[in-house]
Amino acid sequence: MADDPENSVDKPDDNDAGKPEKMFTLKKWNAVAMWSWDVECDICAICRVQVMDSCLRCQAENKRDVLGRQDCVVVWGECNHSFHHCCMSLWVKQNNRCPLCQQEWSIQRMGK
Repeated sequence: MADDPENSVDKPDDNDAGKPEKMFTLKKWNAVAMWSWDVECDICAICRVQVMDSCLRCQAENKRDVLGRQDCVVVWGECNHSFHHCCMSLWVKQNNRCPLCQQEWSIQRMGK
């Protein structure tokens, strides 16, 4: 048991002999993250307003959800282009194609 490394406290470790002293010690670290939409463009091509904001029609009519926020849902197509649902629902009545790529319009998902 005398050769056990855990019991030999008085003996300095050979690995620490060649190490220089620490130049600094990290006391605090603030991590920063960044995200982005998984779409090609974050502006509705129909009304030219950012998809995270309400469309012009919802802003003019002052549509609100239950919590008092402006309620304007974003819709993504199978082509991965995003538009305001209000804008796209009117567009589809005239032409059932994506305004940007002219593919047949089908909804991939909806949400805010």
